[in-house]
Amino acid sequence: MRPKVGALPADRYRRIYDVVARIPKGRVATYGQVALLAGLPRQARLVGYALHALPADGAVPWHRVVNAKGQISLRANGLGHDELQAHLLRREGVRFVAGAIPLSRYRWAPRRR
Repeated sequence: MRPKVGALPADRYRRIYDVVARIPKGRVATYGQVALLAGLPRQARLVGYALHALPADGAVPWHRVVNAKGQISLRANGLGHDELQAHLLRREGVRFVAGAIPLSRYRWAPRRR
């Protein structure tokens, strides 16, 4: 069996965290958008794994990442992270319409580097 080619998971996670750290207050990005910006196209699920691995006291604004429908993705553990995420987003001025964030209004559009 050949070893997988590419960056180690820690390197990929760092790239994801660097992108998420750039999302400004009052804006959101989708998992797929973060993956693409991190140079990891079609790896939205990896973004979810990386954000799940963040320490609770971290400075990465994980709450600004939502699914492609503009909704908060529910966790299986039922600890209320979805309610916390909604609260943090509302506190930043993000509004929900029928349970979803209007991405046309709140999606982050980063400037080209």
